[in-house]
Amino acid sequence: MKSSDFACLAVTALVASNATAQDRAPVQDARPLLIAAIEAPDGQSRGVLVGEIADAITRQFKGTSPIYIDVTTERRYTQAGCSRLNVRFWQEGVQLPGAAAPRRQTIDFGINYCRDGLPPKSLS
Repeated sequence: MKSSDFACLAVTALVASNATAQDRAPVQDARPLLIAAIEAPDGQSRGVLVGEIADAITRQFKGTSPIYIDVTTERRYTQAGCSRLNVRFWQEGVQLPGAAAPRRQTIDFGINYCRDGLPPKSLS
């Protein structure tokens, strides 16, 4: 591969990472994204964690990207405004203690959540 090919790849990666961050809502916690996913016709929302907590996590683990959040709806319950959601936090370049090299770190969890912030009264 020629050096010009490497430069082209680097620019493409930079543009892609900037587009990823720019297409996402900045949030201090995931709650607005949970509500947005419940209200979205496609059941999805995306954001980027900002603020003191995001900065502290990034410093601690030497992350090389923002902390991204992806919320997807797994199931809509009969109770209006309530869903089963999958919440994914991820960051590039995370250096975990004892790990040989930095890598993408991803954490997924599921939550039953309603627009009012409470769990659904029924899981049907």
